[in-house]
Order: sequence, then C-alpha cells, then structure tokens
Amino acid sequence: MIFVKRNNRLLFLFAICLCLNTATIAQNLVSKNAKVRFFSSTPIEDIKAVSEKGVVVIIPKTGEIAFQVAIATFDFDKGLMEEHFNENYMESPKFPFARFNGKISPFPDLTKDGEYTVTATGNLLIHGVLKQRTIPGKITVSNGKAKLISAFDVACAEHSIKIPKLVFTKVAEVIKVNIETTLIP
Repeated sequence: MIFVKRNNRLLFLFAICLCLNTATIAQNLVSKNAKVRFFSSTPIEDIKAVSEKGVVVIIPKTGEIAFQVAIATFDFDKGLMEEHFNENYMESPKFPFARFNGKISPFPDLTKDGEYTVTATGNLLIHGVLKQRTIPGKITVSNGKAKLISAFDVACAEHSIKIPKLVFTKVAEVIKVNIETTLIP
C-alpha cells in the first residue's frame, strides 16, 4: 500500500513536471484556484462543501490534464461536518489529496472562441483507491480565456469510503462533484 501511494505521488509529480517542462513546445494552461464542490443529498440531510484550491495543468499540444485538490481544504457550513469528513470518511491525514491524471479528447482549438464538449479519460485517485474513469466536461473559450467545467459522480464504495451504519441515512452513497476554473497560460 505504501509503495502504491508513493508510486501515485511520483506519477503525479512527474505529470506536473512534464506539464511545466513542455512550455517551450506549447504554452500550458494552469489554474491554482479551481473551485471544487461536492454535494450529498439524502431525505434526512444535505451535505455540501467547497474548496477553491484545486490545481489544474493542461498541455494543449497533447491534451494531457493533471488535477489535484487537498482534501483538508474543503469548507463546510458546519464545523462538525468538516471534522467528520476529514477524520472519519476521507481520512485526510492518511490520504491528503484527490487526483486525476488523464487525456482530454477531442481537444478543442483554443485559438477559436466557442463552447466545446470534451471527455477526459484517465485515473482518478480518491481515498487511496485508483480507478480508471471517463469524465465529461466543457471547455469554453472567449476572448483568449479558457474556462473548464465538469460534473461527475463518485461512488463512495468504489473508493473504499466507509459510511458508518449510524449515519448511513445522512450520507449519500454517490457524491456529486463539480469542478469549475479559468485556465491561464
């Protein structure tokens, strides 16, 4: 398990370095303040949280994308929810980041204004569990700026996120995730 975690960190760092080192080939797109929201809805309680500290790097020449958000950066309406999220569910000291590394296709021509429907296929790492995913998204280009929006679901069981029976009716088994950011060269 430690080898897998270390290997995933090295892979992510390699992807970031690759993105940063290819600046001479093509100008990369970067965001250091991607907004990541998630929402859990049950008949008893809705839970929502937001982080504005996601990091995204896209290499336009290859369509590669790397994304990371620190789990502990999510803010909740209630402090107790935030504490339970970090300590009991996501175990953020043990699994501090959620990551995605993949490739966007079809990759749009970012020199032309427009709204482009895309998908990113790659590996999503949450709670120490790596899953291959295809995630839908939209890239909107306007006046030379690119905005990325994505919405997808994450099943807690697929990432070994255990929901105690005591609160099973308060936490949804499938969490809705939204990502939104403006990318700059």
